[in-house]
Amino acid sequence: MRLTIALAVTGVAAALLTAPALAQDVRPDDAKQDRQDIRQDRRELRRDNREIRRDRREIGQDTREIRGDRRDLREDRRDLAADRKAGDKDAVKNDLKDIRADRKDLRGDVKERRADARELREDRRDRRQDRRDVRHDRRDLRQDRKELKTDQTAK
Repeated sequence: MRLTIALAVTGVAAALLTAPALAQDVRPDDAKQDRQDIRQDRRELRRDNREIRRDRREIGQDTREIRGDRRDLREDRRDLAADRKAGDKDAVKNDLKDIRADRKDLRGDVKERRADARELREDRRDRRQDRRDVRHDRRDLRQDRKELKTDQTAK
């Protein structure tokens, strides 16, 4: 008795596993949703590309500002050395004030460039994820279409 029940259960399980499974969970609006997801992900990709271009421009601008600040700092140090050599105390005082201001500008520009570089890395990471999302959505769309087609032929 047990053997016949075991054979019957095994036979039913084998029939269920080998029968063409209907993709009942796939509906035509799933394909529509996948297409909308693809469009949305492509929009996000374009936005990420724009942000990356903007961040790269900002980094270039910050680099130019840093170069200029360093140039100003060198000039101020030369002026300070010349004024010390000449013995002009008021000019030395003003030169030291200029050097402090230039150092402050330089620190601010370096900090800004670091922040822009961080944003650039984040935007590149977002772009990679969006590319992955587009790939997965396209794969899902193909799979849904394939399952819908097999459902149509199975009916």
